[in-house]
Amino acid sequence: MKILVPVKRVPDYEAKIKIKPDSSGVVTDGIKWIANPFDEIAVEEAIRLRDAGVATEVVVVGIGPDDAAAQLRYGMAMGADSGIHIKYDGEVDSDLASRVLEAVYRKGEYGFIIMGKQSIDSDANQTAQLLAARLGLPQACFASKVEIADGKATVTREVDGGLETLRISLPCVISTDLRLNEPRYASLPGIMKAKKKPMDETSLADLGVSPDTKIAVTKMVPPEGRKAGRKVADVAELVSALQNEAKVL
Repeated sequence: MKILVPVKRVPDYEAKIKIKPDSSGVVTDGIKWIANPFDEIAVEEAIRLRDAGVATEVVVVGIGPDDAAAQLRYGMAMGADSGIHIKYDGEVDSDLASRVLEAVYRKGEYGFIIMGKQSIDSDANQTAQLLAARLGLPQACFASKVEIADGKATVTREVDGGLETLRISLPCVISTDLRLNEPRYASLPGIMKAKKKPMDETSLADLGVSPDTKIAVTKMVPPEGRKAGRKVADVAELVSALQNEAKVL
């Protein structure tokens, strides 16, 4: 059984993001790109399941320009067996991502899909759900524990007030939350081995997927700078300011 793991290229969360002068997007020149941290958790879980004998192969897949292959290679350096790079330079929203992943899944023979619950750039948290709907597969999102046995996935997830456990049939779509595991770092030997692992390259046209998106960013603006605070003489003045100025009481 093969496991398909989508991996998205995102800006480093430690990078200082700047808005373009025309407010059309963010300045990407000189930005460090990394694999989406939630997707790293998914790769780690897939590797653990393979090493436990649940699966035979872990395949990472990603959409993006030529240099997006680096994030797929990182997933293979962690331990994934192979990769699929869909080369595309345009904008990708959750709808387009789900249609691309649907096409990739239908071309292969995968036991299930495990992916990050969201990416740290768009924070949309939609792709896994859209993908499950398109494929007509059961889904279990925000997983904090995953067990695979007897053709079923038992997924525990955190909900308001406690934990919820779902049992769904394979194949399925699972999205990962932060508490599922601690992703390993890619070792130097792993990085060297990843260079020799197979990476298939394809395009939207090869997959028969239209590049149309449903979401278009019309304008981006930076958040307002924080205003300086002020000292108050006593509690009465503080309460008055919170009531009459901040209007939070």
